[in-house]
Parts: sequence; C-alpha cells; structure tokens
Amino acid sequence: MKYSAFNLFREGLAGHKGWPQAWRDPEPKSHYDIVVIGGGGHGLTTAYYLAALHGVRNVAVLERSWIGGGNTGRNTTIVRSNYRQPALHALMELSLKRWEGMSDEINYNVMFSQRGALFLGHSDSDMLQLAQKGDAMRADGIDAELMTRDQVAKLIPLLDMSPSARYPVQGGLIQRRGGTARHDAVAWGYARAADRLGVDIIQQCEVIGIDMVGGKATGVRTTKGAIGADKIAICVAGHSGRVAAMAGLRLPVESHLLQAFVSEPVKPMIDTVIMTQSLHCYISQSDKGEIVLGGDPDAYPTYSQRGAPHIIEKAAAEALALVPSLSRLRMLRSWAGTTDMSFDGSPIIDRTPVDGLYLNGGWCYGGFKATPGSGFLYAHMLATGETHPVAAPFRLDRFETGHTIDEPGVGPMPQNR
Repeated sequence: MKYSAFNLFREGLAGHKGWPQAWRDPEPKSHYDIVVIGGGGHGLTTAYYLAALHGVRNVAVLERSWIGGGNTGRNTTIVRSNYRQPALHALMELSLKRWEGMSDEINYNVMFSQRGALFLGHSDSDMLQLAQKGDAMRADGIDAELMTRDQVAKLIPLLDMSPSARYPVQGGLIQRRGGTARHDAVAWGYARAADRLGVDIIQQCEVIGIDMVGGKATGVRTTKGAIGADKIAICVAGHSGRVAAMAGLRLPVESHLLQAFVSEPVKPMIDTVIMTQSLHCYISQSDKGEIVLGGDPDAYPTYSQRGAPHIIEKAAAEALALVPSLSRLRMLRSWAGTTDMSFDGSPIIDRTPVDGLYLNGGWCYGGFKATPGSGFLYAHMLATGETHPVAAPFRLDRFETGHTIDEPGVGPMPQNR
C-alpha cells in the first residue's frame, strides 16, 4: 500500500488504525512440524529459510514478548566478517554475503550500510596481529586492507592522532564491505517475509516447559497452552541455558550483559565503524545521527538486562580518548542485552542429546552480524536432518572432545573461564 505525505500525516493522527498489519497475529495450533523458540533475528531467519528454501511452512515462532524486543533490538548493529579462524571465516562470510542481498530478498529495506569496519592498531603488537588477521582473511577470499597511520588519519579526521594521545594510532585493518544495519528493520522484515510464506508468529507466548515422551522432546508448554511439535528449535540468545534446562540439559555457556548507549543525534561526523585491537570499544553513527558506543560485557553472569554504570564510564572514557570531540555530546539512552557466552567464543549450531531438540546459541558478541547465515544453516539442519558443512565445526560436543574454535577476544571474561 502506498501513502502520500498527507495520508501518512493523517494516519499518524489517527493512531495508524488504517494501516494493514505487517504480519498476522494467529492463535497457536495444537501441533507444528517445527516450533522455533525465540522471535529474534536468528529465530525469524530460521523460520523464513525453512519456508522459503525447504518448503517447510507448518512452523511456529514463539516469542515471549514482542518481535525485536530481545537482543535483536539491543545491540550496536555492526556487520562484518573480519575474523581470523577459518571456521568463522566461512560462517561470517556466508552471512555477510546474505546481508548484501537481504533487502532485495525479503523486499524490505534493512538499511544495510557498507561504510567499512576498521580495527585500529595502537602498538607494534597490535599491527602484527592485524597483519596476520588480514593475511588469513585474504587467503580465504575475504576483503581486508592494512592501513598506515596516515591513511587512517585521512579516513577518520576526528581521531586523536597526536603524539600525546592516550591510545596512539599506528594504523589499522579495514574491511570495506562491513558496516551497519537497522536492527529493528531486520526483525520486522523477516517477520513479514516469514508470515507471508505461512509461518505463524506468536507473540506474548512464553515457553515454560518442554514435554518429553520416552526421552524425545514432543512439544512445549507455553503461557498460551500446550503445543506439540516434531522438532523444537531453541533460538533464544542469552537464555539458551534456561530453556535447555527445561529438557534436563546443562549447556557450556554463561549469560552475560553487553551494554551499549547512544548520544543525542548530530550531523554526520563518523562514517566508518571504529573498533580497536587493544580496547573493547566500538563507535559508529546511526542513520538518525546518534553516536553509538559499546564496550566490555559486565564481568558476572546475570539475566537482569540492567547494566553497571562503571562499564558505561569505561567505554565512554575510551571513546573520548579516541575521538575527543565526542565530549561535547550528551548521552541520550543506554541499554543492555543478555548474551550467551560460550567458552571458546564461538556459536553452537547442532542437535542436542535430547531427540527432537536442537540448539542455536552461544553467539557471544557476534549474534547480530551472523543473523542471516545463522538462520540459513539452522534451517538446513532442521529441514534435512543433515549438518551443513559450514556449520560442522560448531558442534555442541566440541567442548567435550577438545575441538574448540578459539577466536581471541570474543569469549567470556577471563575470570569466568
């Protein structure tokens, strides 16, 4: 439906009562082929690819609150594939390629902006590690460009490049295909696309138990009643451990808060995502003009979604040291998302020891950027019963066998290992 400026204004005054629903609001059926627990980006993409690529449309996505109300709407929107481990190269590059065609594929503008993702180097050691990461990326066909100090200064003029800088900049590594996307739009776009293929998206439907018969998961108990399922797919970000415990499983993950905050909106001043090799600080500017900042996770397990002020203070101090002009801005709001922190910093996409129960979790800091690739791989497993080659390294039993994927800087805090 097309709207003129006048009609848009009129609908706004009328409380949008004349607008059609973006997706249906169905009551749950008594049984589905597949029930996806979690209506965030990963759950919605899984349902979409089940229907779009595999023809499995008797699918329900169960969301305990509202679509996009969890971690999908509580992140810093960064998209990139500049990892070092080959297994993560394959996973994140698969995802990045799907980001590049996402808006056309689901017919919804997710505002994907390939403005570049830059890691700063502050020492000889940093630059050596960035050079090694860049070599590993290029060896796998992924774009990576090592930048000199002068090239970084030209790209981001507002950086403190003075000799007395708190964090002197020696250079950087940029992936120009990286960037940002609008997180809300990703959730809304996939929800609408999945709904149009017949998927039931059921909000305000919390899973409170998993039914078992003879060691097999046969359905879920929810706040809207019991729902049977041939397969149950856990896809609940920072709450994977709690949901898996309903089936008697203990997962190798911890739930930690990851905070972010934004400034008041200003005119364009930072047109590249800024990260650093030594600091866990990242800076970008949103489409609305807000400066988006993030930092370390809180150093204790919690489900509270209320972060500690000292984490914000540390991230702000590091950001101001890198870009001093940010000191003139006022903080507008902050938030925290609950993340599954696996013990090697890499996700889990696998069956569980419980027949009929599957797991997609343990994404640590990398959940949003992996959204389309995660759903693509998970849907393949659920529909075919086979593990996609890209997902093969991310088995649940790797923590038992010792085949971990240790990507530096993306796992739990050291004191929690």
